[in-house]
Amino acid sequence: MKASGFSRRSFVGRWAALGGANLFTPGGRAQAVARAAGIKPGDLPDLTIKEVKAYVLKQGRLASIVTASGIEGNYTLAARYWHPDWNNEGWVGFASRLLVGRNALDRPQFTSQWVEPKRRRGQSSYASAIDNCLWDIAGKAVGLPVYRILGAYRDKVLAYASSQHLKTLEDFVEDALRAKAQGFKAYKIHPPSVPPHGGSNYKLDIEICKAVRKAVGDDFMLLHDPVGVYTRHEAILVGRAIQDLGFVAYEDPIPTSDIEGLVELCRSLDIPIHAGEFIFSIYNYAEYIRRGAMDVLRFIVDNVGGITGGMKLASLAECFGMECAPHNWGDALDHAVHFHCELAMPNNVWFEMTLPQGSSDRPYIKDKIRIDSDGYVRAPSKPGLGYEIDYAELERLTVRIER
Repeated sequence: MKASGFSRRSFVGRWAALGGANLFTPGGRAQAVARAAGIKPGDLPDLTIKEVKAYVLKQGRLASIVTASGIEGNYTLAARYWHPDWNNEGWVGFASRLLVGRNALDRPQFTSQWVEPKRRRGQSSYASAIDNCLWDIAGKAVGLPVYRILGAYRDKVLAYASSQHLKTLEDFVEDALRAKAQGFKAYKIHPPSVPPHGGSNYKLDIEICKAVRKAVGDDFMLLHDPVGVYTRHEAILVGRAIQDLGFVAYEDPIPTSDIEGLVELCRSLDIPIHAGEFIFSIYNYAEYIRRGAMDVLRFIVDNVGGITGGMKLASLAECFGMECAPHNWGDALDHAVHFHCELAMPNNVWFEMTLPQGSSDRPYIKDKIRIDSDGYVRAPSKPGLGYEIDYAELERLTVRIER
């Protein structure tokens, strides 16, 4: 066989000659971002971080990272799912010590878990707001929405209507029919949360699923998400019932910590098992994939270090031939960060739209997230996270600013 004349040394030399080696420096990363946006590196604004703060509102908090050139990146600091480290109260102090004086393009240095002390525990809850704010800044710096910097795969995503935990069978039927009338092509059931501890009545859940299927017809797609409250036995019974009803997804039927149970469900049922929202590090997904404990990989960016962590998981799923279905829930910025991931990955099908439509709106965010006449959510066109903040209105609603 004729030698190719190509060696590791020649590859490194050519890579360096092309400027690839510079990607490992702040200046090199700035050049790469500028080239991707079609602008001259010298035209990039100063992305040195000068301030970190949080707007404290009557309901919730909003993270803010500001560069020397005045570009502000934002993301919500609202409370979310249970997590051993989930407390954002100290975010401003932590982020200030970490970021001020550093370049906003150096995201991996601020949020990566690669070092051993961080790999052995869950992702810090502080990381996501940092990462998402810095992506917001990067997009605004080059005048592009984040998904176009990540690499746009599509410009719209089909939405399913995601229910609240309603109380009665009749409530779900009415809600599903309303969603269908609004133009949704699919509906996800979050079954009733049974007092006193938020448990379930799996028999009632089956009856709800039957009633909703009868009401919306066989050509309307349905999903079911009990949020991990069933026993293994209950999960099998519900799974058999909903797959016979033609449901297309079964999400978090049992606690995510029960890997053996998830393996059993994936082997026993034909309906795809969606799991991953309650995994708190990108490094903990491998065991679930290796053992066949999920059919579709889900993530919440707040649990895995932000958009950066989410895109790593999307690529991981793609490499194993798996669909990736990010979680969408909360306000417009919660939806936005997952939406940018969905727009940039080839292996996604759904946008999860919290019901009722409009519940994600905030008075200080100018843009609204809605489905179009075909049931899709269209990509934002504005730079950064793509949903513009009205800073005058935000200031009016701010109780105080944490610095």
